[in-house]
This record gives sequence, C-alpha cells and structure tokens, in this order.
Amino acid sequence: MEDENQRQLHPTKSIRCIVKLGGSAITFKNEFETINKEKLETVSQQLRQAMMVSTNSCGKVLGMDWSNRPGVVGTSCVVDDFFYLPALDFTHFIVVHGGGSFAHFQASKSGVHKGGLNQPLVKAGFVATRISVMSLNQDIVRSLAREGVPSVGMAPFACGWVTCEKNIASANVSMVAKAIDSGFVPVLHGDAVLDAAQDCTVLSGDVVIRHLAEHLKPEFVVFLVSIMFFQSCFFTSRALRSITWRYVSGVFDRPPTEPNAVLLREIEVHEDGSWSVLKPKLENLQVEMTVAAHDTTGGMETKISEAAMIAKLGIDVYIVEAATSHSLRALSGELKDNIPEDWLGTVIRFQR
Repeated sequence: MEDENQRQLHPTKSIRCIVKLGGSAITFKNEFETINKEKLETVSQQLRQAMMVSTNSCGKVLGMDWSNRPGVVGTSCVVDDFFYLPALDFTHFIVVHGGGSFAHFQASKSGVHKGGLNQPLVKAGFVATRISVMSLNQDIVRSLAREGVPSVGMAPFACGWVTCEKNIASANVSMVAKAIDSGFVPVLHGDAVLDAAQDCTVLSGDVVIRHLAEHLKPEFVVFLVSIMFFQSCFFTSRALRSITWRYVSGVFDRPPTEPNAVLLREIEVHEDGSWSVLKPKLENLQVEMTVAAHDTTGGMETKISEAAMIAKLGIDVYIVEAATSHSLRALSGELKDNIPEDWLGTVIRFQR
C-alpha cells in the first residue's frame, strides 16, 4: 500500500516545464482586478506552441471553452470537429500564476496573511481573497482552453494544502500528478489556505512552484515576468546603495534606466544559498531584496529566493519578460544546453 501511495504522488509522464506566470505579466497591477487581455492571449499562444509536439490535421486551433462569454455568440468552435481530430501530442507542462491586481487588495486589507479566523474581517477577507484569485484562475484557464490547451484549474486550498507558521506542512501533489497522467495541464495559483499555527495565511505562488519542482522534478522552470517596481538595495565594492529597482527582462546590476546598467545573464547558486554572477563578470556584487508593504506573499524577495532553491535541486530557472520572443525561446526549451548571446533574460543555475 505504501508503494502504491508513493506511486500516486508522482506522474508516470515526465514534466517538461513548470511555468510561473507572474501576476503583473497578465494583469494591470495598478488597476483593480483588470486583466491585460493582449498579454494573456499572447502568453497562451506561446504556451500552446511550446507544448505542442505535432499539429492536428484540420490546420486550426479547436478551442475548449464552450461557455457563454460576453460579446461572443455561440461556442468558440464547431463541436463536431472534435470527432475527426486525431489525438493531440503535448509535452507536459504545469502553470502556476500569481495574483497581480487580483486578491492582493483583499488579502492586505483584511490581514488574511496574519491569521486569526475568529475575527470577522479576516474570515470575510479569506473568502474575498479566494473569490478574487479563483476568478483570475478561471480567466487564465479559459484563455489557454481557447488555444486548444486542455487546462484545468487546481486551487491549493481545495487540494488540501496546509501551512504551519506560513511554511508548507501538507501539500499532496497526487491530484496534480493524476491530472498530468490524464493529459491535462494543471493551472495552480497562490491561495488563501489554512495554517495550523495561526488559522490561515496566504500561500505564495512562488512557494507553490518550488514545492511542485521539488516533488515532480521538471526539466526546467520558467518565470514569466513583466515590468515592475520594488524597493531594493545592492552592495558594490564602494558602498551600499538604496534604489528603486525596475525589473524588465531579467535581473540587472542597477536600475535599467541608469546608464550602463548590465543584465545579469547567468547567476550561480552555491550550496549555502549565496550567489555569484557568472555572466558577465562583475566584482563584489551581491543583491538583496526588500518587500513592498502592500504585498502579502513576499514580493520579489520570495520570487528570487524560491528560484534559487529550485536551482539548488539541479533544475535550471529562466527569468524572462512575458509575451516576447525571448519568453517563447525559454518555454520551448531552446536554452537548456546553451544560452544564445541574443537571448535577453536571466538564468539561475546550481553550482556545477
């Protein structure tokens, strides 16, 4: 029985890639619950291209969103076409998305991340946070489905993920494994979850992706990001400087708006968790992140630290701007053996 339980925790099919779809990449962060439809559509198209091994004989994408949508008459495809469609051949992906302009407001205003479900405001905020993030999840699943990607939303709360003092205490991935073996693309997200120590908290999508990577061992992980601003600081050989960091196509040694800003193309993670920059060669550089006050899940600090922990598993992590030619190359696995000079992004790898 124990062997059977262990088998169910792991898919029989290998995982090609786990994608972290940053909330800021597909929503307008400063516009309450507003999706960047153009970006989301492009990301969905790129994911289909990256997953598809062979094309179907009808030469067109057959959408899987057959529900009624505002401004759309009927379904997005002729259902009968599926009777003549050969079995689609996809490589196996998992998508995990952030909240962006969804859920963060509800969580921060109610203090869900601090716990205390006995307080009416926290309990209401827990419900409101989950409604908001699940609304975004549905829109992402529908966007992928319209591209013919057999995506299914999977909420950590509903799958029984539980934390203790904000650290994952129980997170059975068997349902994710079963979904993959059944030919689906699981779409998970950060979520409001129960916490054994403080009743509840907010589980970051970056923590979700690290846990999945640890147990399911994908070939590589891609963080799709967009332009965002956050407070940071960095050490140089001269002094410690406080800055406002603009995150664009990767990690830079200084704000990319400054003259001579350098894209850190390859970062090596050491056993003790420290970093060193392999490409380009820079002396005495160490990046330290701080967290924006409104972010309930740890912000960029969590994102980078979780990426480093994934890299320590021997899994390459690519950080790249979403909906660009560079993101498509990362998703397609083109960077696995060699990083082309014309690719813009940051690779985080474990020390070789």
